[in-house]
Amino acid sequence: MANKDYYELLGLTKDATEEEIKRAFRKLAIKYHPDRNQGDKAAEEKFKEINEAYQVLSDPQKKAQFDQYGTTDFNGGFGQGGGYAGYDFEGFDMGDIFSQFFGGFTGSSGRQQSANAPRRGESIEYYLDLTFEEAVFGTKKEINLTVDDTCDTCHGSGAKDPSKKRTCSKCQGSGRIRTQRQTMFGNMMTETVCDVCHGEGEVIEEPCPTCRGKGRVRTQRKVTVNIPKGVDSNNVIPLRGQGSAGFKGGPAGDVHLVLRVKPSSTFVRKGTNIFIDKHIDIAQAALGMETRVPTVDGEVSYKIPAGTQSGTVFRLKGKGVPLVNSKSDQRGDQFVNVIVDTPQKLNDAQKEALQAYLAASGFSASDKKAGEKKSADKKRKFGIF
Repeated sequence: MANKDYYELLGLTKDATEEEIKRAFRKLAIKYHPDRNQGDKAAEEKFKEINEAYQVLSDPQKKAQFDQYGTTDFNGGFGQGGGYAGYDFEGFDMGDIFSQFFGGFTGSSGRQQSANAPRRGESIEYYLDLTFEEAVFGTKKEINLTVDDTCDTCHGSGAKDPSKKRTCSKCQGSGRIRTQRQTMFGNMMTETVCDVCHGEGEVIEEPCPTCRGKGRVRTQRKVTVNIPKGVDSNNVIPLRGQGSAGFKGGPAGDVHLVLRVKPSSTFVRKGTNIFIDKHIDIAQAALGMETRVPTVDGEVSYKIPAGTQSGTVFRLKGKGVPLVNSKSDQRGDQFVNVIVDTPQKLNDAQKEALQAYLAASGFSASDKKAGEKKSADKKRKFGIF
């Protein structure tokens, strides 16, 4: 991915905000996710690219490096005039080196995050199936979520008796261990997660019997969701604070409700417009007719004028899909494509009627005059007489 524009991959400009980067990545990740594109190698490769782009642009240090140099890949980049020719930089991450230089800073503020600092809970992605009509008119759904909630027994502390938790003696409560090592740059101070308290900064002497020291328990939760009118497949509805519980008093994560709309056997949707085919007989097309046309609101009466040709499209204004979150109840239109059917099998009465029509037109299907008339029409067409 070296020398590729990560902003372009996510459809962004260089001044994109952190929230815009997250939003663009989520939209593309849903579109190209391997689970939704099984067997599609191109989609799989695209998913890898946007994932790598997000890993860079969501990291303040890597983003700053990319903004300045246009790359985060420095394999052999110091080979000429840099003093490090011949050194193998493969797998060498400058972001990791910067982190080692300054003790594993987190965020753009440059301050080390405390082991006891509140942390946000995980967000959950939930796929919800809707019928065509539910997506058009909106609905109310009750969904079952599996989340990690705060343990009621220990209230999230993870300890049977919170007063018996003690500060980790190995990391002195920081949750991280600093070690010094020799590198090509000299002596470097690095940080790793404490292997005794696993980054918590505290050691539980007697874990809570309910959550076994985790502070959270897996639970089932029912949530009622209002689906607005006009939603479509791959629309995402955020349910704020409905995800897993946070750590150390941190906020709960969110639920990202991804919608999947089942196709209709009658209608085809494109944006806010609906399309439908209407089959009529040749006699009805020639004479005109009053017909019933199905819409999402129910059947409506429509007069097809005499002489209508196959492929003619009529519009039913305001019979389409509502615009999402529209305060004026604005809706798209429905388009009716007329298909004139030619009968393949005729009974005797139908044959007699058509023969009468031909006779009234000046020729019959079996008469020589029909062939003569057709030949004369061709001669006139090509200017023979």
